[in-house]
Amino acid sequence: MVEWKNGIAKITLPTPFSVGDVHTYLIKGERLTLIDAGVKTEEAWQRFNEQLAELKLTPADIEQVILTHHHPDHVGLLSYLSASIEVYAHPWNERWLNRSASLWTMEDEFYEEVYRQFGVPEEYYKSSVEKMKETLVFVPNICLTGYLYENDSPSGIEGWKVIETHGHAQGHIALWREQDGFLIGGDVLLSHISPNPLLEPPLSKDFERPKPQLQYNESLSKLAEYPIAFVLAGHGADVTDAHTLIKKRLASQHQRAMQVKNMLVHEPRTAFQICRELFPKVYELETGLTISETVAQLDYLLSLSEIKVVEGEQTLLYYAAK
Repeated sequence: MVEWKNGIAKITLPTPFSVGDVHTYLIKGERLTLIDAGVKTEEAWQRFNEQLAELKLTPADIEQVILTHHHPDHVGLLSYLSASIEVYAHPWNERWLNRSASLWTMEDEFYEEVYRQFGVPEEYYKSSVEKMKETLVFVPNICLTGYLYENDSPSGIEGWKVIETHGHAQGHIALWREQDGFLIGGDVLLSHISPNPLLEPPLSKDFERPKPQLQYNESLSKLAEYPIAFVLAGHGADVTDAHTLIKKRLASQHQRAMQVKNMLVHEPRTAFQICRELFPKVYELETGLTISETVAQLDYLLSLSEIKVVEGEQTLLYYAAK
């Protein structure tokens, strides 16, 4: 049964993805605000309407949408909502929601280049990029009404503040309410899994490749400074002890990275060679996810000077520094 608690109502929707159900949230305020918009399927739209009805609401009652990030399971129902509804998010989400021909070209060039550097064979590169593009059927084509940045207070929902929590996605944000310590976190802190630090192209060719694991660790460290009492997450159960979970996530990630360093003690390897050893059962089917996770650990180790990297004939080779 969907109900209001502390001015917030959780709506849970099915997705066709391995992550399972996704949570969206309604906030009562001067404007009825939806945080995230589920996935673009008829099943999700039906369940969305059914749960709104339990609150004696319809989609027409929603006055604005705030997105934590651009991933398909968080934006899809914008295709079903009124075309005139206002949508706010961090500006880095704009390019994914309002795709241009130049983005397609840049994205293809980016993945081809980095996959070559990481030693990913061509057949895996092609299948991985095709798989990523298949998810675009779940993404709406819209323009954002306005942008949200660190410390912004979104209009219509008094008491809430934006915290930039980049890493899992370049434009990821969370919403924080100081009066009771509530955080609507999107995918930044999940009770049952650690969000994948996904490789994304930079904003333009003039920028270096983003390092999402370092961004994510920084986001967790930032959240650790807030007196968070309760996290309403994008997936899974609510988080009732955020600070303990943050410490656990950071410690586990460091441990994974040191395991990767141990793989490099005897001989240099490409990222793809490490990826195959880390994920022997799934790297072929989930090349994009597994190479993102592998490169995340390498970026982290490089930031600590635990490993070094040299450029081979066509690929980057990583080796333990000490």
